[in-house]
Amino acid sequence: MSDPKVYVEVTAAFDRSGKLIPISLVWEDGRRYIIDRILDVRPLAAMKAGGQGERYTIRIGSRQSYLFFERSASLSGSTIGRWFVERRHPC
Repeated sequence: MSDPKVYVEVTAAFDRSGKLIPISLVWEDGRRYIIDRILDVRPLAAMKAGGQGERYTIRIGSRQSYLFFERSASLSGSTIGRWFVERRHPC
């Protein structure tokens, strides 16, 4: 069984108030997707994959998806966390 978390490369920025804003993501196969809109951000655990952090509800084209920011447990250093999406399994 494959890992339910797909860690992805994300290009993000901080706005003036300090909010972390994802701009694009790179999928496992190397395709880059521009995030057209952030619909919601809330602290929430990933129900399928586990992990605690923020869940971003995003729209890429006409498709809505969830992007999670999993905070690092370390209180020092430059690694503050990682981004992932929950792997979709065929029904």
